[in-house]
Amino acid sequence: MGRNNVENWRVQKCAKSCAVCEHEFEDKERLYSKLIFEDGQYVRQDLCKKCWDKKDPGLSSWKTTFIVPPPPEEEAVKKENAESLLRRLMAKEKEEDYAAIFILTVMLERKKILVERDVRKSEDGQRLRIYEHKKTNESFMVLDPELKLDELESVQEQVVALLSGHMPDDEEVIPLKNRKARPSRRPKLWKRWRYSGRWCAL
Repeated sequence: MGRNNVENWRVQKCAKSCAVCEHEFEDKERLYSKLIFEDGQYVRQDLCKKCWDKKDPGLSSWKTTFIVPPPPEEEAVKKENAESLLRRLMAKEKEEDYAAIFILTVMLERKKILVERDVRKSEDGQRLRIYEHKKTNESFMVLDPELKLDELESVQEQVVALLSGHMPDDEEVIPLKNRKARPSRRPKLWKRWRYSGRWCAL
């Protein structure tokens, strides 16, 4: 299976022990995480300082802090929020959710819940953005749909509707796989607006 055929997103938790020596991480211990490609999928490995080899960083690597997971909370009915919606859409693994997933990850990055660790390009030129949850250390791998300006407002409306509990009709969802090919060069305004981060403030 080629890398361009793997799942476009995954959520992977930080391991409780080193992938090499099996040393159990302690609360607030500094460690290294790296992303490798194994058996047709992206896999996260977490290593202690002694086992970290800077000459073998994998496809992507970063330094992080191990945090002991909090005890499970009592189950209760909660209103959908950006994080719970993101997790639900990623669990569905449906292509029509690409755009909404990306918007939600950027929203959570602006709220300092997620932090972007790296950006990788697949063999077909698509961008795969790697985020890490600041509290749980989970890694989120999200495909960047590279939304055009005329698609942005519609996707934002979809996300707002989903957060309010409304499931959009099929005709309201942007079929990304049927979009027209983009020109290789985008207008300068799009670049400046996109990287300012202001467009995703819902």
